Amino acid sequence: MKIEAVDLFCGIGGLTYGLKKAKINVVAGLDNDESCQFAFEENNGAKFVAEDISKYDFKKMLGLFSEGSVRVLVGCAPCQPFSSHSYKTKNRDQDVRWNLIEYFVDAIDVLQPDVISMENVPGLMKTDVFKKFCSDLIKRDYDLDYKVVYCPDYGVPQARNRLVLLGSRLGKISVPNRTHKKYVTVADTIKSLEPIRAGQVNEQDSIHRSMGLLPINMKRIKKSKPGGSWKDWEKKLLPKCYRKASGQGYTPVYGRMSWKDVAPTITTQFFNYGSGRFGHPVQNRALSVREGALLQTFPRSYKFDSTQPTSKIGRHIGNAVPPRLGYVIGRRIASHVTQFHGKSGKAASI
Repeated sequence: MKIEAVDLFCGIGGLTYGLKKAKINVVAGLDNDESCQFAFEENNGAKFVAEDISKYDFKKMLGLFSEGSVRVLVGCAPCQPFSSHSYKTKNRDQDVRWNLIEYFVDAIDVLQPDVISMENVPGLMKTDVFKKFCSDLIKRDYDLDYKVVYCPDYGVPQARNRLVLLGSRLGKISVPNRTHKKYVTVADTIKSLEPIRAGQVNEQDSIHRSMGLLPINMKRIKKSKPGGSWKDWEKKLLPKCYRKASGQGYTPVYGRMSWKDVAPTITTQFFNYGSGRFGHPVQNRALSVREGALLQTFPRSYKFDSTQPTSKIGRHIGNAVPPRLGYVIGRRIASHVTQFHGKSGKAASI
């Protein structure tokens, strides 16, 4: 039984890569960011559709599915409108990305998938948008299960919480239980990489590149302890805002990671030392682009367009679904299909 999928808001293909490792054939990914096309197609061998989902005619995708295949639709709508920060902003409901999740339902009505999966930030669960989404799926005869998962429980070496939803018309389906009791650490993931300095590009791997540091930030990182924050510094190194009582709560910035722990959540700014606890455990610099990709569970062989600036590649990586989480979701989908349709292919490990 062939299992074929379409990946909405596919980006550079983190979810697609995981699904393909789970022996699910992704026939296409859709995203309006054309700068993601190289990485998506180069690593996944699937068609990249550079379109705005709000204007796209999904009937064009019907011919990509094999006759009689089990159809899967997956996706991760841009999460910024549903993040904890955006949830507190006054104009949140005016964000044009707010209703992107509704186009997921439009795609379902055209493609008629047997199984669906959506991944997003936990804050989405608090919204009327999500409640309506679930109601729409139930009306379309999908059995649903969803929960917030802690990514280290599934082999992702970063403190990342994500909402995972699965739905099926084939029968009852459930979000996978944890796969790892022992967490994969920062050391397990990036310690073997060649040392580089702040502002340096590795000669063998142009993606193993680090942003330069201003002299004041070099002094700060030298005073930073693994697992610590700016509270480790002497007062003269503190930014003015942190010297005030109102700035004492901003601890998740200007810190080093610890070899023995998982990394902080890899954001779109992980390459900036001052944007989180993204200091290397021992080297005086922020994470390199390659290290961020590895902590997101992209394999070292994953190819990126090295002509793109660090800021763009970093955004691509930070926005991606960790491939390892995609693999776990893919295995659950494959085993679910096997339960109702017979044997599926043996999955590669990731």
